[in-house]
Amino acid sequence: MRTLLCLALTTFAVAGPVGAQEQPQPTLEERMSQAEFRAAGLDKLSPEELARLNTWLAGHTAPPRRPGSREAFYPDPDARTTVNAHIAGDFTGWRGKTIFRLDNGQEWQQTESGYRNVGVFHNPSVTIKPMILGSWLMVVEGCGCSLRVQRIK
Repeated sequence: MRTLLCLALTTFAVAGPVGAQEQPQPTLEERMSQAEFRAAGLDKLSPEELARLNTWLAGHTAPPRRPGSREAFYPDPDARTTVNAHIAGDFTGWRGKTIFRLDNGQEWQQTESGYRNVGVFHNPSVTIKPMILGSWLMVVEGCGCSLRVQRIK
């Protein structure tokens, strides 16, 4: 009975007032199997901690993917694999919303704020790897620098 009550309270805490959202975000309990839930150690959280985590996740979940959107490049999260390529031309750093064109035809844009000048590197090797919560990290060989990016082409 207590578990059912906690689940109901968590669902209402995440969903908010009726009609406030088009599609309420599913809770972790709904997204994961019981085995996955236990393997992640989430069964050790108190009902209050679990409710807070579900509320946080609901506010930080990506919107549904739309055809032609940037998210459409990797509609299957399991298809996200490391990209190894070279920046086409000179790399001098980034300046807010810098776009990086790669020799494989892909384009990636800076997502984190900030500026960095690193000198001039001609066609440097880059590794772009998937990170948690759908983000990507681009590591530029030679300059010892990295930044968060998103694929735009």
